[in-house]
Amino acid sequence: ALASPNIALIKYWGNRDHTLRLPVSPSISFNLAGLSTQTTVVWDSSLDTDHVFIDGQEVTGDSYRRVVRHLEHVRELARHRGSARVESSSNFPAGVGIASSASAFAALSLAATAALGLSLSERELSILARLGSGSASRSVPGGFVAWYAGDRHEESYAETFAPPDHWLLVDLVAVVSRAHKKLSLI
Repeated sequence: ALASPNIALIKYWGNRDHTLRLPVSPSISFNLAGLSTQTTVVWDSSLDTDHVFIDGQEVTGDSYRRVVRHLEHVRELARHRGSARVESSSNFPAGVGIASSASAFAALSLAATAALGLSLSERELSILARLGSGSASRSVPGGFVAWYAGDRHEESYAETFAPPDHWLLVDLVAVVSRAHKKLSLI
């Protein structure tokens, strides 16, 4: 699966429910053309635990736990008990403020559900992706996207309100440092 990071034109200002990642307010964004995360998920009954590789390196610690927690949501949806091998890579650096977690969890949501034969609607994928990273809900649909705050889990999702060429906007990303940003709002 392939997903792009997004840039908020109107920000959501954090979560009012951290478990469900329900935003404080709705937001509007657009995807960054040319930047993407590609993720492959293989559910493998021979694995005892999940294995996660990001940019060719097996990950542990917080990054591993965050991906596995998201796989748990997928397992619950599919009523599946097996383990997975996840391989993900991006053509831009993570942790520098370009919404790498948004594209990562959008791609992971699609790859993991598709690998189990689940056919989720765009709305359902947006809701699932939000559980991994709030802004990931906005990386599921294309074009200009509105993310509805909602009062319940099922009501907080993103959808396209205008196609990518609706407004003539050009995004330019200049990476001046590959060091992780010091503050994360997710």
